[in-house]
Amino acid sequence: MARVRTGVRVMGAVLAVVLGASLTGCSSTGGKRAEERAAAEAGGRSAVDTPRWTFAMVTHSGDGDTFWDIVQKGAEQAAVKDNINFLYSHDAEAQQQAQLVQTAIDKKVDGLIVSLAKPDAMKAVVAKAVKAGIPVITVNSGSAESKEFGALAHIGQDETIAGEAVGDELDARGREKALCILHEQGNVGHEQRCAGAKKTFDGTMQNLYVDGTNMPDVTASIEAKLQSDRSIDAVVTLGAPFADAAVQAKQTAGSKAEIDTFDLNAKVAAGLQDGRLGFAVDQQPYLQGYEAVDLLWLHRYNRNVLGGGLPVLTGPQIITADDAKALADYARRGTR
Repeated sequence: MARVRTGVRVMGAVLAVVLGASLTGCSSTGGKRAEERAAAEAGGRSAVDTPRWTFAMVTHSGDGDTFWDIVQKGAEQAAVKDNINFLYSHDAEAQQQAQLVQTAIDKKVDGLIVSLAKPDAMKAVVAKAVKAGIPVITVNSGSAESKEFGALAHIGQDETIAGEAVGDELDARGREKALCILHEQGNVGHEQRCAGAKKTFDGTMQNLYVDGTNMPDVTASIEAKLQSDRSIDAVVTLGAPFADAAVQAKQTAGSKAEIDTFDLNAKVAAGLQDGRLGFAVDQQPYLQGYEAVDLLWLHRYNRNVLGGGLPVLTGPQIITADDAKALADYARRGTR
């Protein structure tokens, strides 16, 4: 079983009894095809006869981010089950993300799900949604700001706790000098992860900022650092797509550093099994999307609220080679 950091309180998933009509909302990963896929995987039918409410999810994802594909997949499948018209949009630029939220408000959606990677840029528009009577759930980033901004609940992992779990794991593996790769400047969650790791890591840890929109640059930056400092014995990336870049950089640099990462996908699961990666930190993105939609449905239907004012934690779980074997099939189908 995956190890969970002592003291982390992971609240149980909400179990909603809900049915499904097929999805008609738009999505950024294929529009109607994505809707049809979600409907097929959810059985194509809903379990409820509640009104066909419209929920919008607006995230800070960039294009091609496999993590957010998994979040979206969970949300889509819950939407089919819950008879929800689901709208998904995203933009890595904070001001553009805020504008997408404003668009959702203008459409008078019945519920809103947002990520708060750059909370200062999102505060005013989230306040507008709350003032307009739209229930808001925050996911993934922004656990510290969620309640202050007026959201019903936050679903995700505590980034500081997740970072602390990484520091503990590096200690357990006897590492002495680590590199923390930040691929999105200004993302408060990323800063919290690296700061948490530094707090519990007995060795030394340096931050390396890279341009996450340019993967060759990411690889070159990590390679240069590993070549210039042979004492680095661990590299921690903050997203699954960047783990592969770090592995390539390690090989080219002739480094012996262990590559570890946040988040899980099929490539990471394979890398854990064949030894290219040491461990991964899973925050269960499918669960974040699925439970956000489910909780909004429960609130609209029954005024339920989960968390009691505290974040609903979906992680962290430290995933190793032994765990990856059991999760590989789920990762390949895109739900872990």
